[in-house]
Amino acid sequence: MIKVRIPTPLRPLTKGQGEVETTAGSVVEMIETLNSSHPGIKDRLCDETGELRRFVNIYVNEEDIRFLKGKETSLKDGDEVSIVPAIAGG
Repeated sequence: MIKVRIPTPLRPLTKGQGEVETTAGSVVEMIETLNSSHPGIKDRLCDETGELRRFVNIYVNEEDIRFLKGKETSLKDGDEVSIVPAIAGG
């Protein structure tokens, strides 16, 4: 199982759960699997072309997937994924 930490703005889609478990071989597969269980989550994470939105950061075991293989980053049993919305400052 892969643990996925859900940020507060997305918790209404997971019935208030701050952490969910799923199985997936990659980040993109994880997003599809989460969307099956929690409809609407993919729309919040990805744009209309399927790319991750600019303000969404995803970490696998505390490593930013942008420095790994992006949404093709592999996942394995026991991994921890954090979805972190970027905070705009100004």
